[in-house]
Amino acid sequence: MDLTTVREIRTPSRRDEIVFAPGERPLGGGTWLFSERQPGLTGLVDLTSLGWTPVERGIAADGRDVVSVAATCTIAELLRLPADADWVAHPLIDRCANSLLASFKIWNVATVGGNVALGLPAGAMTSLMATLDATALVWTTDGGERRQPVSTFVTGVVQNALEPGEVLRALEVPVDSLRSRTGFRRISLSPLGRSGTLVTARLGLDGEFVVTVTAGTTRPVQLRFDEVPGERALADALARVDCWYSDPHGDPDWRRAMSVRFADELRVELGRPATGAPGRPVRETTHDPRSAAARARRTPPTTTTPGGAR
Repeated sequence: MDLTTVREIRTPSRRDEIVFAPGERPLGGGTWLFSERQPGLTGLVDLTSLGWTPVERGIAADGRDVVSVAATCTIAELLRLPADADWVAHPLIDRCANSLLASFKIWNVATVGGNVALGLPAGAMTSLMATLDATALVWTTDGGERRQPVSTFVTGVVQNALEPGEVLRALEVPVDSLRSRTGFRRISLSPLGRSGTLVTARLGLDGEFVVTVTAGTTRPVQLRFDEVPGERALADALARVDCWYSDPHGDPDWRRAMSVRFADELRVELGRPATGAPGRPVRETTHDPRSAAARARRTPPTTTTPGGAR
């Protein structure tokens, strides 16, 4: 929609030009920003003009091999990320992108960083990045930078850990996380409804088992175990979660019950020996009508589907 209160859109080309006057906000893809009224908004600072490389391989400050995803990287650009042969977690990118239930037009504009920074419970890029133990790289107002796990970067409904004037620069995904086995469960009240809860699990190369709950909670909840836990240990950990979300897309009790069920299913699933050829992603059966698997089932091989050129 038109933002009639906006008087100026600035396009910085250098970091020192990223300064926010009262009433100004950063602009990425703008798919949410332009979807509803924004009271008090008088100006936008377009971060896409900085020309950040969408996705690149590099070494993080702690020496880890990472895939750095720019905050301005679009969902479509992330989906085009080629996988190494041993990146068994790579299909999780597609599954989380489809959880947004957005058209390919939105995928080509909406940014990964924008989805994370917005802090909506059903922000599926938050689900993806938290599951993969990504780190949020933040540019601070003094010209420095700081890093924070994405799992704690979103602090509540439409709330994040950015201080006034700070900018989310990138999301750093450890390559070892992409080599880990993952599992995915999602449910909504209608076939194409917003996520009621989204539960993922990751079995690290060192045996660590990590469960991440989003959409059903007001902020990402991550439970970590040194190994695949027993049923009681996992249930006890989930019983201590106290931030179940309530909105028209689901009651807290339902979201809690489904999250507990999904987490236990993933515990069993990842507790089994890996199946499939070494180094090949193991795709799960899905009932999501917008998933990649569902699109493949109903689309003739010679037909190009919208967004299929990724």
